Amino acid sequence: MTKKIYIKEAVCIGCHLCHVYCQQHRSQSKDLIKAFKKEPFPPVSGVRMEEKGPVAFSVRCQQCEDSPCVSACLTGALSRDGESGLVDVDLERCVGCWTCMLVCPFGAIKRDSRQSKMVKCDLCQGEDEPVCVVNCPNEALVCAESDGSPDDSEGKG
Repeated sequence: MTKKIYIKEAVCIGCHLCHVYCQQHRSQSKDLIKAFKKEPFPPVSGVRMEEKGPVAFSVRCQQCEDSPCVSACLTGALSRDGESGLVDVDLERCVGCWTCMLVCPFGAIKRDSRQSKMVKCDLCQGEDEPVCVVNCPNEALVCAESDGSPDDSEGKG
């Protein structure tokens, strides 16, 4: 079973802290102030915010079971980990063709134009919980196991 991050739209206030803490996690220093004020290039977040009036929610890789991005990747830079079920990225193989961005049904893949590489949520591999979930002040983000059922795409809570 694959982990996924579910959004409780009713309690998301659009504070963008998920985006900020994702950037911090991807920074060289791992320090909030240094990441934004002292590093030569701010890191690119694996999260994108969508807002329309009072409705706000963060968008990230949904680790799709059918993974259209993996199928479309021309170089094999994207693959599915057989054990965890996560969509993995090998940035050494990424050539910045952006095909993955074109086929992602969620628009969850971003480009780091500075490096000509793709960026997507990796659920903060190596951490106990994704930093966006840990730092969400309203607990609008929940990380839970997914069994791939259609109910998973609607979110929990």
